[in-house]
Amino acid sequence: MNPHEYNALHVLHVLSALVLIGFTFYAFAAPAASRKSVMIWTGISSLLILVTGLRMWQGIYAFSGGWAIVKIVAWLALSALAGLGYRRREKAGALVWVALVLSAISVVMVYIRPF
Repeated sequence: MNPHEYNALHVLHVLSALVLIGFTFYAFAAPAASRKSVMIWTGISSLLILVTGLRMWQGIYAFSGGWAIVKIVAWLALSALAGLGYRRREKAGALVWVALVLSAISVVMVYIRPF
């Protein structure tokens, strides 16, 4: 993989992850009127995470490593949390902790790569 492509993908991937996490936390406390724009932003950032993550996984590791499967599952769960935040207002505190745990798992998996 070209180093310039890798750098661009990595920056876009990390920025998209920050946007996804930020808007997910915003969804837990935002008014119901902001639902459409929050869901648009989380959807776009989630799609960018998927595309850039799969390309980097393919280009660098040739789709090997079970740690990436764990990251994909964490990404899917984190992507669903913004919608749940609007539907389950009474469980916002628990959803915040779930989002924090999923984010921590993703960071740990990329830096430690246990399997």
